[in-house]
Amino acid sequence: MMQRTLAVLFCVLLSLSPGAQAKGFVFTDSTGKKLTLADYKGKWVLINFWATWCPPCLKEIPDLVSLYESRKDVMVIGIAMDYQNPKTVLKFVDSLSISYPIVLGDRKIAAQIGPVSMLPTTYLFDPAGQPAAYKVGLISRESIEEFMRENSPDSQSQRPDETSQRKRK
Repeated sequence: MMQRTLAVLFCVLLSLSPGAQAKGFVFTDSTGKKLTLADYKGKWVLINFWATWCPPCLKEIPDLVSLYESRKDVMVIGIAMDYQNPKTVLKFVDSLSISYPIVLGDRKIAAQIGPVSMLPTTYLFDPAGQPAAYKVGLISRESIEEFMRENSPDSQSQRPDETSQRKRK
C-alpha cells in the first residue's frame, strides 16, 4: 500500500519530461552563491518550486527545512516563482526560518530543470545526478525519505527483485 502511495505521490520515476536536465543546472541563490548539480554529487538534490501566495507551498516548507537540516545526504534548493518584489520573498524566507538556499526564479531558471505547470512542483535528483522523481503538488518529508530509502543504491542491492519495478540502473 505504501509503495502504491509513493508511486502516486511522485507520479513519475525516471521518466521525466525531456526538459529535466541530468546534465545539471546553474542557479545563483539570494546570497549570490552559485549552485550547480555537480556541486552536490553523492547527495540527493531536491528542487522545490514555490510561491509566497501558495498555501500548499508554505505548508511543505517546514518538512523541507527539517529534511535539509537533519540529513547530510540531501540538498534542498527552493526556487521562488511568480513574485513581484524580491524583498517580499526574502521576508517570507526569514519569517519561515528557511535555512536552505533560495533562488529567485523565473521561466528561464525553471527551464533548466523541467516544466512547472503548477505550484508547488518538486524535482528530485539521485546521488549520481540523474532525475529520480517529479511531483506536482504537496510533498512531505516522510514521502521523500521513503522514496529515497526505496531507491537508494543500498536498497537496490539488498532487494534485487524490486529493481526492475523501479527501472533503476
